[in-house]
Amino acid sequence: MALHNMTYYFSKFQESEIKLRKIKANLRGIGFEFYSGSGVFSKDKIDKGTELLINSCILTHGWKVLDFGCGYGAIGISIAKFFPDTNVLMADINKRAVKLAKMNVKMNNIGNAHLTSSDLFQTINQRFNTIIVNPPQKAGKDVCFKIIEEAKNHLEPNGLLQLVARHNKGGKTLELKMKEVYGNVKEIAKKAGYRVYVSELT
Repeated sequence: MALHNMTYYFSKFQESEIKLRKIKANLRGIGFEFYSGSGVFSKDKIDKGTELLINSCILTHGWKVLDFGCGYGAIGISIAKFFPDTNVLMADINKRAVKLAKMNVKMNNIGNAHLTSSDLFQTINQRFNTIIVNPPQKAGKDVCFKIIEEAKNHLEPNGLLQLVARHNKGGKTLELKMKEVYGNVKEIAKKAGYRVYVSELT
């Protein structure tokens, strides 16, 4: 489902004038700075769901990682920093978010992360050991379901889909969808109403 005609953070183009700001975050014990601005998700600080996902996601050195719906890049950049021998692809439909993420990759001296603009998985033609996503729940259940379904075609055997959501605000439905699509799902972390769900492609 393309979402070209609405100006939300999950829209391709943003109409508002960008007002750049710099935010700081401590993730897995490392300090980061990120450029943020209007027209992107959680512009003022790293949201609690993203923070939980960064701090608890399953990762192994040398993995190919997709940060899907990367926003201004907090997940992909922090993973690339913690695991310098991973290969991280960061993707978002939001052109402004991709531009900010590119600036943040440069500012944080990340050499193992790359960016692409993509409406869902349109421009992504490779497979990953893990796909990590904080899904755009405001875009609606159908979009989130499509992400879960299409991710399956972009995972290596035994690859992991790792997703964060508020359990009682749609997350439970996404967890059930992951179980339906992959035949398995487990919760690996929970905090402040958010849970991280993981499914393995078996």
